[in-house]
Amino acid sequence: MTTTGSPFGRALCAMITPFTPDGALDLAGARRLAERLVGEGCEGLVLSGTTGESPTTSDAEKADLVRAVREAVGGRAKVLAGVGSFDTRHTVEGALAAEKAGADGLLVVAPYYSRPPQDALEAHFREVADACALPVMVYDIPVRTGVRVEPETMLRLAGHPGIVAVKDCSGDFLAAQKVISRTGLAYYAGCDEHNLALYAVGGAGFVSTVANAVPAALRSVLDLFDAGRTAEAAALQRRATPLIEAMMHAGLPGTVTAKALLARLGLPAGPVRAPLRPAGRETADGLLGLYEDLVAA
Repeated sequence: MTTTGSPFGRALCAMITPFTPDGALDLAGARRLAERLVGEGCEGLVLSGTTGESPTTSDAEKADLVRAVREAVGGRAKVLAGVGSFDTRHTVEGALAAEKAGADGLLVVAPYYSRPPQDALEAHFREVADACALPVMVYDIPVRTGVRVEPETMLRLAGHPGIVAVKDCSGDFLAAQKVISRTGLAYYAGCDEHNLALYAVGGAGFVSTVANAVPAALRSVLDLFDAGRTAEAAALQRRATPLIEAMMHAGLPGTVTAKALLARLGLPAGPVRAPLRPAGRETADGLLGLYEDLVAA
C-alpha cells in the first residue's frame, strides 16, 4: 500500500472540457463524460487544468463546469477545480467561485509568465489557501509555467494545513521522493509514465490525461499494486506506454490528442479552442489503434 494518504482518491482524471461543434461549452457532454469516467474507476475529476483548456475558458464557464460535473457525479467522486492563474487576486476569486459552485478541492498552478521567485511563489499559494476553505493541490509544471516550485518551497508549503497535495509534472523524481519522505503531502503523478513508479515509492496516485480514454486500465494498475500483484501492475503499465507516448510525448498537447481519441470513440469532446488546432486524421487513426490494442490485451 502507499505510505501517503490520498485526500482526493487515487485515480484522478485531468478531464477535458467538452465543447459543442461551434466552440461553446458543452455542459451536457461534460456530465456524460464525467459519469463515464467515474463509472470506469476514476475517484476524482480535475477540471479546468491544462487538459481542460483553462487558459481559454472564462471564469463563468469554469464555475458552470464545476456545477455540472458535481451534479453528474454527486458524492461518488471528488471534484477539483483548476483556479490557478498568473494573478494572485484573480486566483483567489476563482477559488471562492469554485467553492460556491461545489468543488471539493482546488488545483492551483504556479503563476506563469511573470516567473516569481520562490518566496513570492510560496506567498501566492499561502494566500490562496488562506482565502478559501477548500484544500489545495499545488500544480508544479515548469515546462508550461516557466518557474519551478523548488523542493525546499514544497517542504515549507507542507506546513500549511490547507495545502495537502501536489500534482507533480516537474520530471524530477528524486525531488518528489524527497518531499514525500519528509512531509504528509499527497503526491500525484501528473505525467502518466510515472503513474506506477511514483505510487510505488509512496505517491498518492495520479492525475491523468490519458485516463480520459482508458480510465479502467490506469485504475487497474494501482489496484493490482495494492493487491500485491506488482508484476502484473508493471506489465499493465508497460502495455499502456505506447498510448501514453502517443498522447503525451508525440509533439501535440494532451488536450489535442485526448479530444481526437474521444471523438473517435463517440464520446463528448468537440473542438479545441484556438490557438490549439485539432489533430489530423492520421494522428487520430493511430491513437485509435493504440487504444484498441490496450483494451484488447
